[in-house]
Amino acid sequence: MAQILYITAHPHDDSQSYSMAAGKAFIDTYKQVNPNDEIIHLDLYKENIPQIDADVFSGWGKLRSGQAFDDLSLEEKDKVGRLNELSDQFVAADKYIFVTPLWNFSFPPIMKAYLDSVAVAGKTFKYTQEGPVGLLTGKKALHIQARGGFYSEGPAAELEMGHRYIKIIMSFFGIPSLEGLFVEGHNAVPEKAEEIKANAINRAKDLAHVF
Repeated sequence: MAQILYITAHPHDDSQSYSMAAGKAFIDTYKQVNPNDEIIHLDLYKENIPQIDADVFSGWGKLRSGQAFDDLSLEEKDKVGRLNELSDQFVAADKYIFVTPLWNFSFPPIMKAYLDSVAVAGKTFKYTQEGPVGLLTGKKALHIQARGGFYSEGPAAELEMGHRYIKIIMSFFGIPSLEGLFVEGHNAVPEKAEEIKANAINRAKDLAHVF
């Protein structure tokens, strides 16, 4: 049995969001194909994802200096404790499905906050004399992303920074590859929007059988 983190970063559901529609098709099919796997849905817009702020730095500093967790302030305990929960949960999972739109060439800021919460030395990577080394070498990851324009090729391709960032951070964690399923062009050619959406849903279902 594998543990799956289904991580969504969109304020809308599958009835309004193309990425969420493809994500739902994928995860529903995955459940059918892999009924014994445990799937945990993290809706980042509904989760407590602490920002790395002064309280977090202060709490981390106290812990590094040898102070006990109980010595932290209430704010430090709440934030540092939650960040520990998120990073431990991420390390325990076997597969990751990220679902995001492309906003301003990247992804919603809540996804960056989440990725910051799990980028923890000693958990997802470690420092060595040769440089950082990822620790999650046996994992798999998928990014489902909706793009209103066309970014897979052409002049806009170099502007896309959402999938590229997730690919870089997954590689940094040692995850050998990140698959991408892109829903694109529905704003550029609105007359084909429903066709684009239906095609993405079918591709998501097919991918769920082999992921």
